[in-house]
Amino acid sequence: MARSGDRDVRGQTLEAAAGNGLINRRALLGRGMVIAGAMGAGIGPSAAAGAEPLSDGPWSLEVGDPTPLYQVPSKFEAKVVRTLSNPNHEARNSHSRTPHHFLEGTTTPNGLHFTINHGGIPTIDPDKHRLVIHGLVKQPLEFTLETLSRYPMTSRVSFVECGGNSAPMFAPEPMQETVQALHGLASCAEWTGVKLSTLLEETGVDPRAKWLIAEGADSPHLSRSVPMQKALDDAMIALYQNGERIMPGNGYPMRLLLPGYEGNMNVKFLRRLKLVEQPGMSYYEARTYSPILPSGKAYRFYFLQEVKSFITHPSHGMALKGPGLHEISGIAYSGTGRIEKVMVSADGGKSWAQAALQEPVLSKAFTRFRLPWRWDGGPATLQSRAWDESGNVQPTRAEFVAARGQLDKPAPVLAFPNQHYNSITSWGVASSGEVKHVYA
Repeated sequence: MARSGDRDVRGQTLEAAAGNGLINRRALLGRGMVIAGAMGAGIGPSAAAGAEPLSDGPWSLEVGDPTPLYQVPSKFEAKVVRTLSNPNHEARNSHSRTPHHFLEGTTTPNGLHFTINHGGIPTIDPDKHRLVIHGLVKQPLEFTLETLSRYPMTSRVSFVECGGNSAPMFAPEPMQETVQALHGLASCAEWTGVKLSTLLEETGVDPRAKWLIAEGADSPHLSRSVPMQKALDDAMIALYQNGERIMPGNGYPMRLLLPGYEGNMNVKFLRRLKLVEQPGMSYYEARTYSPILPSGKAYRFYFLQEVKSFITHPSHGMALKGPGLHEISGIAYSGTGRIEKVMVSADGGKSWAQAALQEPVLSKAFTRFRLPWRWDGGPATLQSRAWDESGNVQPTRAEFVAARGQLDKPAPVLAFPNQHYNSITSWGVASSGEVKHVYA
């Protein structure tokens, strides 16, 4: 816990909130926390800053590079990239994972948004692409990108998460992988497009239609069945991603967006919506996304991505530079609405402190949580646990395994058939400062 007499630069006491050094989240409101943290970690303020004039680096002595037509990150950020599961473009699916441990805030840059493509990324001519809505409708309609752009646009921030995200945690022993490898198949962006309900109202929905089949224009023609109730609620034909046209790997020139539903249902390269009475039982929903539960029943047609959180800083692969004040930070989200609260533990769940939630807290979107922590140099186990506004709570690992099971033996990161893992992630901090993935 925070030691008696610990104070920030304003002289106010840093109030302990839970065991092993967690500090009350109200301390984050103090503007002196950064300096206090530096002093607590043995770094100290730069007392010599005013004693000597600033020296010029070589970049201050010459004209800089020309401005590019499209801005790209600095060469010094070369390590902030996605990891690729299929870098040689073999004839199989390809994953790219978001580097959460290198990012801050809640918006995933377009170039770092995760992707999964089962037949490569098609090069689609937007002027020739068409979207057809047919089946149990009164008037089948065909839309070009240009005609869709004439409809009223709407924007919303929404996460997209693969149903198989975090699947390596089904392993019986903790895999020593980064937060990118474990949780990198989830990202969050601002999506802009046309509400699907607007288009469906124009086509006229036959009362017999209870589902629609969404199909992509990629070579596998990936298709998924979507309940009409969702289609008429908050579904969108997304045309823009964070203000620019959707990236090719994320479905250019248009994709289906189903906020809160598993990623595979948000069909990319969207070309067809067929209204039907029954689900299509496509390859992906009948096989790939229907894992078997311990009871022997299939986990089928469960679409929601459940409430979830994980700490990104510090996390596996990082090393704390020394005892003192550190900030614990991470991401929480839920497919049913807003995040209500996030609790953080530094002692493996023995005691908990409530984290501060970074505004704005939006429905079905990433929420950043933060909590100050004074590390005393001893072993620690960091965890986060999230609640959403509907009262859903992130399960412990023991609760999750009891309900959903686990694998009998380790498997490669990319070979997990299991879906919808959302239990607590634990990071063990050694006295050396090294952080590893542990089960607690």
